[in-house]
Amino acid sequence: MQWSVDEIAMLRETTRRFVRERLQPLEAKIDADDALPVVLDAAIRQEAKALGIYGFNFPLSLGGPDLPTEAKAVIYEEITQTSMPLVEALGHLPLTLAYCSTTQRESILAPVVAGTKLITYALTEAAAGSDLSAIQTRATRVEGGWRLTGSKQFISNAETADFIVVLACTDPTAKLKNKLTTFVVRQENPGLKGMTRYKKMGWRGYQLNGFSLDDCFVPDEDVLGPVGEGFLVMMSCINTDRVFSGYRALGIAKRAQALALDYAKDRRAFGARLADHQALQFMLADNDVELKAASLLVKEALVLTDQGMHDARIAASRAKLYATEMGCRVVDRVMQIFGGMGYMTELPIERFYRDVRAFRIGEGTSEMQRLQIARHILSE
Repeated sequence: MQWSVDEIAMLRETTRRFVRERLQPLEAKIDADDALPVVLDAAIRQEAKALGIYGFNFPLSLGGPDLPTEAKAVIYEEITQTSMPLVEALGHLPLTLAYCSTTQRESILAPVVAGTKLITYALTEAAAGSDLSAIQTRATRVEGGWRLTGSKQFISNAETADFIVVLACTDPTAKLKNKLTTFVVRQENPGLKGMTRYKKMGWRGYQLNGFSLDDCFVPDEDVLGPVGEGFLVMMSCINTDRVFSGYRALGIAKRAQALALDYAKDRRAFGARLADHQALQFMLADNDVELKAASLLVKEALVLTDQGMHDARIAASRAKLYATEMGCRVVDRVMQIFGGMGYMTELPIERFYRDVRAFRIGEGTSEMQRLQIARHILSE
């Protein structure tokens, strides 16, 4: 379905106003408290739902709005202009839910799309980050289901999620594409234990948790996707997740650049505006070029991903790599432009600096993206 230019512009303005007027004023307190109150989180989700942007990345078949790529791009560009916990509250939902069975569509998918239940996924372990073949969590077949044993770490909002999609090994002797299975662990499950909260450099208010699975029983009806195809289930959303990481870094960098431009025009030093000093002009120009390049890369990756093109995987890696590395460079230059004030907590620059750094690690490190890209171009 094609949207008109006016419809796209209206969507942008609606999303932008919500982000700037409703969400940005909340950022400082959430960051200082390192907490997004549950009641506020729920309220934002429902407000986003009322605006029609919650679950905006979902197709109609999953209960989403089935937006065209251009509309998704506008939402990505605008919602990433706020902090990490508030971006999450706007409902970029995991496409792994496409593997829900008929029963799971009612018990899991429907409340998640409605914004009344939360879901997260758990891959990372102490010895298994980007290398999923090293996953140690085991799932053993028992009557009526499976018993899970192991532990996970650095899991997004596991403490508040109603459902945790856990990746576990069901066949240690098989190759990677057949050794793992995805299971939906419910928060009330008695086998889910030892929930911890990590203290982090940034992303405050967006919790990263660790937990253990102690003989955790998961019934057959909570297995997500075919047994032995967990790797494929999780990889089904990796491109969109990497594109989202690229947009997040781009959003932070854009906001930082906007602040720097205003500051450079107003602040005076040595008898002239900062904007009139060539050294700072070069910084702003470098930022502008990098922002434009990153914007083109993430938009291309989004288009190819939406179209299901073969090159989408590499396009997503390129976008994620460049945009997240770019974000760190741009925010660093902006802090230099602001000088001492940029280092103070009275301005959001130091928060941008803390927050943007993590995107070079999550959803596959920069080094992993370089490996993927190198292997692709060498095989052509």
